[in-house]
Amino acid sequence: MQTAQAALWVVVLLVALAIVFDFMNGFHDAANSIATVVSTGVLRPTQAVVFAAFFNVVAVFVFHLSVAATVGKGIVLPEVVDVHVVFGALVGAIAWNLITWYYGIPSSSSHALIGGIVGAAMAKAGPSVLVMGGILKTVAFIFISPLLGFVLGSMMMVAVAWIFRRTRPSKVDRWFRRLQLVSAGAYSLGHGGNDAQKTIGLIWMLLIASGYAAAGEAQPPTWTIVVCYLAIGLGTMFGGWRIVKTMGQKITKLKPVGGFCAETGGALTLFFATALGVPVSTTHTITGAIVGAGSTQRASAVRWGVAGSIVWAWILTIPASALVAAVAYWISTVLF
Repeated sequence: MQTAQAALWVVVLLVALAIVFDFMNGFHDAANSIATVVSTGVLRPTQAVVFAAFFNVVAVFVFHLSVAATVGKGIVLPEVVDVHVVFGALVGAIAWNLITWYYGIPSSSSHALIGGIVGAAMAKAGPSVLVMGGILKTVAFIFISPLLGFVLGSMMMVAVAWIFRRTRPSKVDRWFRRLQLVSAGAYSLGHGGNDAQKTIGLIWMLLIASGYAAAGEAQPPTWTIVVCYLAIGLGTMFGGWRIVKTMGQKITKLKPVGGFCAETGGALTLFFATALGVPVSTTHTITGAIVGAGSTQRASAVRWGVAGSIVWAWILTIPASALVAAVAYWISTVLF
């Protein structure tokens, strides 16, 4: 009886830690949702975070749980997962998020979590437990999502420039200040739809491993869905101001028309990835779209050195979080 109660408390604590990660995910990635709309002056920071948080939560009614299914069952074999693997995955992801947040580096919470899951599972049972199809799909989108964001962002800037070529700049600016609210809302919708599902998938994985959910169920318990969407919305409301500065000012300077094109390109990329069930990085996506929108002005409009340091953070995220997760896995086997 005591053993069963202890096991239950471990599961409860890990679920709580996963929700904390989800909150941190929203906190860390708030910049992705609001950086452009703040840097262009369309919304004040306090207005922007509430606006973005609202659409993060509304996403629960829009998207199917395809990403949650990929994270829960498509990264490592479900039978290898136990409380130690989940603990290691969460510690690895949270540690990397804290490091990159402290230094103001817009890295990927999504890939930190994937790296954490991979590292902890490999520490337990080696590489044979990895589901290579799901991992390769996720890794491929490390390159596809920023590239697609770049292409869509730049194409929209070219199209807008051609459509409004005979319109006074002041009138264009006024129109796109309103339109940027639409694009920012769409991007925040895509952010909530993709990112909240990653934590839902992790909790689902834990519940299956501990016997509190059936492996054959089509979707996780409803309470996990509601709690995770609320947690990411609250995290967004608290914001990540260090990263806002990098995303909104250091990469390139944007006007409302550029912000609209970047956010729309990023939103379309997120909708596409979520429909495919791919856990992508909102950071990668919006960075590519911002660079695409900025580069149509002139190549020198983009601070390529800043963009390059961001790319290095992308490359390091999965192996770094996997390494921390592997160490955390071994520590957890000693602790409980």
